[in-house]
Amino acid sequence: MHDDDPWRSGADIEAGVEATPPPPDPRAIGFFLGLMVGEGHFGGDGRQPQLTLRMHTRHAALFAWLERTFPGGRVYGPYHHGGRSYYQWMVRGRYLRDVVAPVVAANLDLLDDPTRARFADMVSRYGIALPRPGVG
Repeated sequence: MHDDDPWRSGADIEAGVEATPPPPDPRAIGFFLGLMVGEGHFGGDGRQPQLTLRMHTRHAALFAWLERTFPGGRVYGPYHHGGRSYYQWMVRGRYLRDVVAPVVAANLDLLDDPTRARFADMVSRYGIALPRPGVG
């Protein structure tokens, strides 16, 4: 936690409250959704939901972009095994529930049927409350 976090007020800092930054701009959202359709995974570990994106290390700049654009996610790696070298980006917890899942839900029409079904399964399985269309 950083006291210079622009998304938290002085009262939030004193209370130890983590703030939720606003969602990314529409262009970034579209690019992100394309990544999730092509390479992403909507799932969980049995206790909490998670979004995962795993790609070759040659895509390191993309993972840096994800960290800047979706600051509630985290990049792991690089990993090297089985003849592969890759990074993995994961989003869990409050940031997934409050920022990323609503962004995906607001753009379901852009997802293909298999991706939409995986997202719906994650939302249902982990009880993610989403804003109703046209609300909020």
